Amino acid sequence: MTGISKERAIERTSYLAGEGWGDANVFPLTPDASFRSYARLERGEEKRMLMDAPPSHENLRAYLDVTSHLRSLGLRVADTFGVDEPNGFAMIEDMGDDTFTRLLNAGHDELSLYLLAVDVLKKLHTHDRALDLDLPPYDMVALLREVELFVDWFVPACRGSNVTPTEKQAYMDAWEKALERISLTRDALVLRDYHVDNLMITGSLGGVESCGLLDYQDALIGSRAYDLVSLVEDARRDVSPHVYEACVTRYSEGLSLQDQEKLRLDMALLGAQRHAKVAGIFIRLSKRDAKPIYLKHMPRVLRLMKKCLENDALQDVRATIDRMVPGYEEAIF
Repeated sequence: MTGISKERAIERTSYLAGEGWGDANVFPLTPDASFRSYARLERGEEKRMLMDAPPSHENLRAYLDVTSHLRSLGLRVADTFGVDEPNGFAMIEDMGDDTFTRLLNAGHDELSLYLLAVDVLKKLHTHDRALDLDLPPYDMVALLREVELFVDWFVPACRGSNVTPTEKQAYMDAWEKALERISLTRDALVLRDYHVDNLMITGSLGGVESCGLLDYQDALIGSRAYDLVSLVEDARRDVSPHVYEACVTRYSEGLSLQDQEKLRLDMALLGAQRHAKVAGIFIRLSKRDAKPIYLKHMPRVLRLMKKCLENDALQDVRATIDRMVPGYEEAIF
């Protein structure tokens, strides 16, 4: 249990003992960009996963509520065996090691995995009870708070000086104009981090029942385009053009031509929004949290953002960014 305070380690030990797993072997997993951490518990042939979600930084209740809801919709999520909500601990099912990322790195067929991920989204987005959960909307306030990370963190790191109030206002106004329609969209449960790191195969590769979901506790109600663009415009890996088009085509089956065109526009809007957010977050992780490992993905993020910004609906946003940080896509960190 390295990497945590002595007090937190004592709380963990107490929780495990209370759940009857005090004698288990504990193997911490590599931490991600959040404050949550996980450890694999092994006791003979039995396995569990310990989730450590410090209450000061993480919302365990949100995870539990969204988990229960997704399970009720027939989607594959980890079972929950024990919870200490006040202290931020949960004992959940160990669904194994077969994340899509690991499978892809091992040579698994890219197209089949991505199409399975699209099928999971389609099941979620077409379920008549998908929105029967009390969650905040992915509204203008949330969308703008995220793109603000770009001017607060990325721009200063890129050019060596903070943005002026006038620059920031022009940037935020441009985004508000571009996102006006989509900020009112409430047609999907948005999982928000839907990409290959957070998808896994549990059991044999088959239908959507075999696709395990991870990291969805920050879900909101918003646009169905968000998780689709998160999947196919991944900050952490290149997705081939063939797979990208196959995924959008698969998702678009049954949609009218008008809705297909709207989907692609919304993917550009939310793709640009997400990439701007991620660029800011990766700089913040490096400078504030001493996690520079994510900077290796920055060229991809900026390339994806620049591509999305080519859409005419984002011309004002593009112009403000080009004025603040001309040539930003070539930045090296």
